[in-house]
Amino acid sequence: MNTYLIEYTDDKYAMIAPKKAVKAYLDKVCLSLGLKNVEYSVTFCDEDYIRTLNRDYRNIDSSTDILSFAAEDSQEGFDFIVPKNAKRNLGDMIICLAVMSANAKSFSVSETEELSRLLIHGTLHLAGYDHKTNDMETEPMLVKQEQILRETGLVY
Repeated sequence: MNTYLIEYTDDKYAMIAPKKAVKAYLDKVCLSLGLKNVEYSVTFCDEDYIRTLNRDYRNIDSSTDILSFAAEDSQEGFDFIVPKNAKRNLGDMIICLAVMSANAKSFSVSETEELSRLLIHGTLHLAGYDHKTNDMETEPMLVKQEQILRETGLVY
């Protein structure tokens, strides 16, 4: 069983991304990726919050839709010693709902579709996937993202 800590920097975000729906959707995403016995957090925030994180951790002084902070580094030949049956902590995902909403309009998709895409995108990053471009047709991680979106449907 997977565990997700869902948090909001403002209670109003719970109306847009309800905990129960987000957790159920993340279960589908993890099942699609074969991720079992994992835990990670998802925080929904405003533009100032994510802009500060983006500036402090990526040296980019602007807001963005999502940031993912993986708990594990992929290092050849190095295995973490984890007690049997312990959950694997994947890390933290931060989603800015204002930027998500603007992106949904820009891409001519529903906010629910864009939220679903971001939850998949962040989970892929936490699971060790990465991309060099944003080309949805040729970038392997983004192709996988869209495949999972088709398989899992939308958050609600």
